[in-house]
This record gives sequence, structure tokens and C-alpha cells, in this order.
Amino acid sequence: MRETVNTPDPAVARAAERLDTARRTGVPCDPVRDLLPPGDLAAAYAVQTLLADRSRAEGHRVTGWKIGLTSAAVQAQLGVDTPDFGRLTDDMAVSDGAEIPWDAVLQARAEAEVALVLEHDLTHDRHTVADVIRATAFALPAVEVVGSRIRDWDISAVDTIADNASAGAYVLGTRPVPLGALDLRTAGMVLERHGEPVSTGAGAACLGHPLHAAVWLADTLVRLGHPLRAGDTVLTGALGPMTTVEPGDVLEARIDGLGSVRARFGRTGPEGDTR
Repeated sequence: MRETVNTPDPAVARAAERLDTARRTGVPCDPVRDLLPPGDLAAAYAVQTLLADRSRAEGHRVTGWKIGLTSAAVQAQLGVDTPDFGRLTDDMAVSDGAEIPWDAVLQARAEAEVALVLEHDLTHDRHTVADVIRATAFALPAVEVVGSRIRDWDISAVDTIADNASAGAYVLGTRPVPLGALDLRTAGMVLERHGEPVSTGAGAACLGHPLHAAVWLADTLVRLGHPLRAGDTVLTGALGPMTTVEPGDVLEARIDGLGSVRARFGRTGPEGDTR
């Protein structure tokens, strides 16, 4: 019997190729919304999945998921009423305080988040906060380095979803804290650059509570056929406004009850490139 090969929709394939070329060359591209049906989030996720398949073919593994668009203001700006998600992979993970090469993430920006590391699968059709608490081994502070393969961050919801929810890199703290020791809704956050605050916020800024965001993701991924699994890291969403990043920056996020984590950026890319 001849094996069936799934051929992606031509528009999806063209959008994926545009984004992948930007990733490989380090040159931001035009938005992909002109290639896809207007407002078609399903097509955007199909682009994301195709790019994830290419990443897996290159030998990378999925280490978890990130939740984006958890701010009502950002949702309104992009014309949506729901969060989005993207995949985290092993090549995005950076150790606390290790240098992130300046050319590793295109048009880098950063935000502080609560990360959950799962001990059990989440496979119900509908989850409760209690399900997420039982499934979580511990929480960690995190800095997510978001980036856009799309020139000048000229993005719509379709663009950012296709572009893996603008995922770039992530840095986790190293002191695991059980959820029972935390009040994540009221936990305050400060993100500093060289000791000066550049972003502040609290857990309530993330869909009212970071665990609410995790419930949304768990339910959504079950519907799509790839539920959250034990060992997954979940970046639950920004606790405050994202900040721009410059070569040589050292960012430190502190979250009440979780401690701190640092993201350190190289000064230049190859041949002195400082894009």
C-alpha cells in the first residue's frame, strides 16, 4: 500500500517558507497575513505546526509551551479575544545567567513570567485549577525572550501565531517552589535592566491568575490532540509590559515567592552585527 503524504495547503506552505527563511538568514521578513485568509487563526496555527515539524526534523524536541496574548490590552490591539500558544524547544532553553548571543533572537524583547513544570499529564476535555495544581511539580521564575521574524514587529494575531507566538528563547530560575507555598495572583514582579526597573506587574495581569492561563492551554491542547505531558514547561504569560533589549543588557526578574532569574545578552552578533 502506498504511504499517504500530507501535503500542506499552498498558502500555509508559502507562509512557513517566508518565516523559515527569515529564521535561517537572520533577516526579518514581510508579514505573512497577506498570504493567508484574513483573520484565519486555524491557518496560522497550521503554519506554526509545519514549522514545528521542520524543527523536529532538524533534531530538536519540544520541551513545553508558551502562552501569549494574556493581556486584555494586547488582545484588543491585535483584534482577538483569546490567548494564543507556541511551542518551546530545547534550543530555546538558556541557563540562568548564561549569555544569549545577540543574533540568537531576531528583534528581541523580554518579559517576566511564571513557569510551571508538570509532573503529570493533563488529558481531560475540561480542566479545573485543581487539576493544574495536582499536575504541577513546581513553579519557577522565568524570563521569556520574545522575538519576531517579521520586520519591525508589524504583526497581527495571524502573524504572531504563525510565527510560533513570537517565541525566541527562555530562561528559567533554578529554585523550584511548590504551588502550595505561593499566592501567584498577588505575587509582585519587577524586571530590571542593570539594576533599574523597566517593567513591573503581578500575577493578576495574566488572565487574572497564571493558573487560569494554564487551564486555558490545557483545554486547548486537548482539543487539538496533543495534550500537556509530564515534564512539560509552561510559560504562563507576561506579568507586566515587555521591554526592549539592547546588546550587552543584563535583565533580572524578581517575582515574590519565586526568587529571581537573569537573562544576559551578548554585545554583538557575527562580524559586529548589532541588529
